Amino acid sequence: MTYTVVEKIINSHCVAGIVKPGNIVIVEVDFIMASDTTAPIAIKAFKEMNGIHVFDAKKMAIVIDHATPCPNNKIANLHKNIRDFAYEQEIILYDEGEGICHQLIYENNHVKTGSIVLGADSHTCTYGAWGSFSSGVGATDLAGVMLTGKTWMKVPDSILINIKGNFNEGVFAKDLILYLSRLIGANGASYKVLEFCVDKDTQLRMDEKLTIANMSIEMGAKAGIFQTFDIVPDDNAKYEKMIEINLSKIEPMIAVPHYVDNVYPVSEYIGIPIDQVFIGSCTNGRLEDLEVVAKILKGKKIPKNVRMRIAPASKKILEKISENGVLNILLQSGAIILTPGCGPCVGTLGGIPADGEKVLSTSNRNFLGRMGNKEAEIYLCSPATAAWSALHGKLIDPRLEE
Repeated sequence: MTYTVVEKIINSHCVAGIVKPGNIVIVEVDFIMASDTTAPIAIKAFKEMNGIHVFDAKKMAIVIDHATPCPNNKIANLHKNIRDFAYEQEIILYDEGEGICHQLIYENNHVKTGSIVLGADSHTCTYGAWGSFSSGVGATDLAGVMLTGKTWMKVPDSILINIKGNFNEGVFAKDLILYLSRLIGANGASYKVLEFCVDKDTQLRMDEKLTIANMSIEMGAKAGIFQTFDIVPDDNAKYEKMIEINLSKIEPMIAVPHYVDNVYPVSEYIGIPIDQVFIGSCTNGRLEDLEVVAKILKGKKIPKNVRMRIAPASKKILEKISENGVLNILLQSGAIILTPGCGPCVGTLGGIPADGEKVLSTSNRNFLGRMGNKEAEIYLCSPATAAWSALHGKLIDPRLEE
């Protein structure tokens, strides 16, 4: 048989079943993760399954990142339960202020090329950036893996996306993945894998691959995975379809309310007034993103009628921007720096917009009420588009400013 990249990975981990799209198989899992939003449910289910010890303490991490610093006593009690369980089981715990789960798993080398990683968070697909089959699962399913180290899955079909060319000035990975979201649609890749093949002359950094893999779920994909030198598909591997993308043809894109695939070129929406800008999330809160923003904001002031909130994706990133001068540039511009973590992305605390306000966000979702207010409007864009627009108080095409 010939295999796609994901089929190869599943086959190397399969303990029962035949690896063929649509078949149910049992696989061994290399690493698992839960956040403070899902860990309490997973822990409860684990105990209801009469779990005593997790299958391997070194292969599980819990990250407190969605509601940090803790906003109320109810969540404080959930956090305490998480800490107690983590200490008891001697599993890896990243406490509040350390950063976002998906950034920390990457930074701390918990994922390897060719591994299977499951997380009780939909954006676990981020780790496909370096050739891992990583996917989100329900908290109860995760509890089963905590107990056994194994899980069942249906072998997914794959969509091959061939990427060639290079980005023009003012265009970034976020624009590409928004473009793909428009092209494929919110349900166009449901329970499929987006397999990315990058041409040898195309320049894509790891942070850009992380952004692309992160938002594969927004098309319904089970995972997004990049081919690497270590893992490539077999000749004549079967794909559901193939998509050709030339990065030089991509322009700045924006997802308008209230769907991630409701995407248009920024040029068609120039001039929309902006009340708030959020830079951060597991999609675009990395060092390179903040450096792009700082380059744009250096020596300039954000107008008083615009609020810019920035949440570094991890403490390490905050430390780096403190050392290289980026933090000072951001602060001098008038930006508000938040605790490393998810920040306003899910609307659990901080940065909730008022009724009728328009928010430019570098996050991954703009669903109705996503940032905590159903009466607000969320637009998704790249850090460059967000930063230039913040300075003007209205949506701007970054290519006009380069």
